Amino acid sequence: MLRRFVKTPVGPLAITVSSEGRLVEISLRKPSRDLVETTPNDAARHCIEVTAAQLLEYFDGERKTFDLPLHPHGTEFEVRVWRRLCEIPYGFTTSYGALAKELGLMNGARAIGRANGSNPIPIVIPCHRVIGTNGTLVGFGGGLQMKRALLELEGSLCPEPLRLM
Repeated sequence: MLRRFVKTPVGPLAITVSSEGRLVEISLRKPSRDLVETTPNDAARHCIEVTAAQLLEYFDGERKTFDLPLHPHGTEFEVRVWRRLCEIPYGFTTSYGALAKELGLMNGARAIGRANGSNPIPIVIPCHRVIGTNGTLVGFGGGLQMKRALLELEGSLCPEPLRLM
């Protein structure tokens, strides 16, 4: 495993890749320490460089989709939900309830929310594009301020209006 920190407009992100050169995690909250193999191999170094570059392109507004080798660890259900999240286009949102209905889960919005919350590769697997049925911003590992910033960047959410005193 190899971890690298990347400075972004929403704060530092920690990218973790496997020795096979696949993205396994993006941490929205700074981990307590760097994680580096004693001798990282070329596949891991290449994956971490490409991931960092694509994230910076995304934050610069130059990238709308990611082309990275992913290896998220989760249950069969979580992986199913994460695959569906990858189908939500840049600039669009959907709701937990709508996803549950699509996946054939009656009253399954909470199960979708739990799977969303377990997503180890946020931003690339765009869990931030899932909002409450009534349009409210709910649940995001990096906090609602970061979720709002990501959706504003993608143009799927209007900036908060100025509050006059």
